[in-house]
Amino acid sequence: MKTARIIYNPTSGRELFKESLADVLERLETNGYITSTHATTGEGDATLAAGKACEMGFDLVIAAGGDGTVNEVINGMADYEDRPELGIVPMGTVNDFAKALLIPSGILEAIDTIIEGRTARIDLGRMNSKYFMNIGGGGKITAVSYEAPSKLKSIIGPLAYYVKGIEMLPQIRSSNVRIEYDGNLFEGKVMLFLLGLTNSIGGFDKLVPEAKFNDGMFSLIIVEEASLAEVGHILTLATRGEHLKHAKVHVFKAQDIYISSYEEVQLNLDGEFGGVLPAHFQNLKEHLEIRVPEEFYNTHILSSENDSYGY
Repeated sequence: MKTARIIYNPTSGRELFKESLADVLERLETNGYITSTHATTGEGDATLAAGKACEMGFDLVIAAGGDGTVNEVINGMADYEDRPELGIVPMGTVNDFAKALLIPSGILEAIDTIIEGRTARIDLGRMNSKYFMNIGGGGKITAVSYEAPSKLKSIIGPLAYYVKGIEMLPQIRSSNVRIEYDGNLFEGKVMLFLLGLTNSIGGFDKLVPEAKFNDGMFSLIIVEEASLAEVGHILTLATRGEHLKHAKVHVFKAQDIYISSYEEVQLNLDGEFGGVLPAHFQNLKEHLEIRVPEEFYNTHILSSENDSYGY
């Protein structure tokens, strides 16, 4: 028998997961998992619970909640040498990470993916001592994801980030930064910089159109200083995945990135406030073992060496 630990946010998704817990446990135990649960009680609790699950030697940890819950669980697991596989039940408003992995939005459908899917090794980002699975970034406009009101997000979903972004345009100012990436250097004023690991970020599912999930590289996107009208245009293009064609937008692939500034520049990790510069970003190649649908595995897993694992 295998062991599973469910770490869930009891307030996510209008408490639907809590209401479905009996069915979830039955589905897992019918398929050979001895399962226990942990309901989070506040910020950081999922990180502590995930760390304990690693220490106790669970085979599988299931994170049920939004991107914030998933991020906390990953931060609790990432430092351990022996890590359980990770399963996700998306219960947030946007669920960027689950969408990128093509995980179904239904609770039992997501559980079935965990049981019947494949195990994929995908990259993880580290910023100083923190970990992220979707995006690291900096600049005033990156505050959109954590300043968008939760009530607005619950009503209109991902569109809330676009609405908030347009609202914040008059406040956006450039920052003078130094970006060292794999032996290269960019210096100058930028509106924002993003380090993407997946294609689905902040409700935009085309922000990094050609993202690879296990190549050991970030997609580094830099938006140079631009006028208000230009920033608005870039935001609009981003909804269609056409922003990379804009003259003020630059894209590089890099594994090791150090960013500094004489100004105070806020950082964003997976949609939450991540501190301020300076920051050292590293891509940890194939650091996560995560249960994904067959469709994702066949479409996005690149290297043949990964064929040795799966069911």
